[in-house]
Amino acid sequence: MDHNSGCVICGSPLVYHGEVRMMTCAVCGAECMGTAECVNGHYVCDRCHGSGVTTMKAACLASSSRDPVDIAIRLMELPGIHMHGPENHVLVGSALLTAYFNAGGDLDLPSALDEMSRRGSQIPGGVCGMWGCCGAAISCGIAYSIITRTTPLSVESWGMSNLITSRCLERIASIGGPRCCKRDAFASLTVACGFVEEALGVSLEVPESIVCRFSPGNQQCIGVRCPYSGRGD
Repeated sequence: MDHNSGCVICGSPLVYHGEVRMMTCAVCGAECMGTAECVNGHYVCDRCHGSGVTTMKAACLASSSRDPVDIAIRLMELPGIHMHGPENHVLVGSALLTAYFNAGGDLDLPSALDEMSRRGSQIPGGVCGMWGCCGAAISCGIAYSIITRTTPLSVESWGMSNLITSRCLERIASIGGPRCCKRDAFASLTVACGFVEEALGVSLEVPESIVCRFSPGNQQCIGVRCPYSGRGD
């Protein structure tokens, strides 16, 4: 699986079906319900596609940055982290948790990262289009829930966990599609930084500008419509 964009097996474009169907993973052979395969018929299950998640924890624990965007970019550069895919549903929240801890937030970071990985890995690939709620935004909601120890029976933090997700979704939606896991990560994290300072009083660092260097690997990059694009088209 050495193709970073499109099909991780052959690099060909993906085809999304309007409904789930039974497919066989071309990597592990598991029979799974899925919605996408490449034009050559390769399907890769979320577990295999997100195998790079296992490398994130060590990178987060080694970071001293208070800037979740900087941390996220470093995680995006790790082996096994693809241009798009469910691994990004863990990546965004992990970057936010790490920056929060480094900024003085009260958090058991190793345990929080483990829980982020467990919860984020349950978000299927393609939910941004199939469910109408991008995994990057959900990931920020998960991170906030972990920080505040929120459960379904919580009161104030229950509402705030949903609110941070909704604000991230609003920012993502304002840009428009098609999907881009990098763009949605940057949008969500910049919103989350302000939210965390407002709600929890922990000040995170936010870059003055973000110029995405991953766009050459995105077959559906929206160019100048993207607020983080360095492209001129």
